[in-house]
Amino acid sequence: MSTLKYWVWLSALTGLKPRKRYELLDAFGDPEKVYYADERLLREKLALTDGELRLVMNRSLGRAEDILAKCGSENISIVSFQDAQYPQRLKNIYDPPVVLYVRGKLPVIDEEAAIAVVGTRKATPYGIKMARKLGFEITKGGGLVVTGLAEGIDSAAAEGALRAGGACVGVLGCAIDEVYPKFNDALYADVMLTGALISEYPPGEPIGKKNFPERNRIISGLSLGVTVIEAPIKSGALITASLALEQGREVFVVPGNADAPNCFGSNELIKDGALLVSKGWDALSDFASQFPRKLSEPDLQRTPVLAYEKPEEPGFYEAKRAEIIRKTVPETGKGFAKLRVRTDRKRIDNDIKREYIDLREQLSGLSERQLKIVSVINGKSVHIDDIIDLSGLSAPEVLSELTVLQIKGFVSQEKGKRFTLNVASR
Repeated sequence: MSTLKYWVWLSALTGLKPRKRYELLDAFGDPEKVYYADERLLREKLALTDGELRLVMNRSLGRAEDILAKCGSENISIVSFQDAQYPQRLKNIYDPPVVLYVRGKLPVIDEEAAIAVVGTRKATPYGIKMARKLGFEITKGGGLVVTGLAEGIDSAAAEGALRAGGACVGVLGCAIDEVYPKFNDALYADVMLTGALISEYPPGEPIGKKNFPERNRIISGLSLGVTVIEAPIKSGALITASLALEQGREVFVVPGNADAPNCFGSNELIKDGALLVSKGWDALSDFASQFPRKLSEPDLQRTPVLAYEKPEEPGFYEAKRAEIIRKTVPETGKGFAKLRVRTDRKRIDNDIKREYIDLREQLSGLSERQLKIVSVINGKSVHIDDIIDLSGLSAPEVLSELTVLQIKGFVSQEKGKRFTLNVASR
């Protein structure tokens, strides 16, 4: 712990550029030596501006101790540059982070065919569909999806990976204890439960404009290749693609309409030599020889890609889920359990007045895994951990099937990762 506080101290010097923090570490060998170095030695070892020197000469460890305490109380892991768990793939970039803060369980990145999926926050329905599709197919093919968890393409790719029953790595452009954007809290929790959230920014670090461009080098640095879906001419996704090329990574692009501003930048990448892809295996196949026992083309004829209906407008998926769960009728049925159904349909649409649908009729359309989950949610507000334990299914399987069950209206999600069955017993 005594050594770790110096790693945290160095990581918290966020007024320094990442490259400068790495140069300090490289010059002195470990952060404790940086901490105790005097001004003469610091100037002798590397070129520092007066402002940078003032930052390094601040010997207060109060911030580092606060970070350590918060990491301990919130189960945040600290992976320093010298730890065995630190990915070698990331060490080899020009400006690696000196510390990674991790929530969840970080996969052994160097043993994974990690493919980043990035794109615009203002995604079209086509972009969202393709991001979910590629996230799903990369995961089904044995790859690992890495993404920034930003609104739009990034989040959709993570959802696709989770739907496939796999893990996902989310690289944050904010402090490890923040959720950005705020409405993504449920997705953050799902990613943390099955894979990992990582950030170079310690708990309590304010969000700055520089954070997101800095974050992009980590997304590409962890990955073997970067897949771009819908990137305007000026976008963070193009920055990530540029960094990927500098780092010697492959760049893949899902083509878009030639006259769509969202696709001007990504289509230009294709003209400049990026590889065009339309499915997950198009990206994974480049690395099949490196991971012969891990990667294989998924049989998508036997595996339905997604249970969502086709999108009709931006935000369709989120609106559809909310619409299904929003309105229910009182639980007054008799006999066997009944599924709540929406009552917001026009009266003219109902030749026969029904408040409930026979649950047995509904259950006939559920898979074996979905039935297991339904059977163990035997009360209101059942925690996700209890559902996993009682069903005997893995965390990714439970998360994937719960999403489908929410869409079908069988369950609704509450705060704190709790779920309630939308049925009434006799």
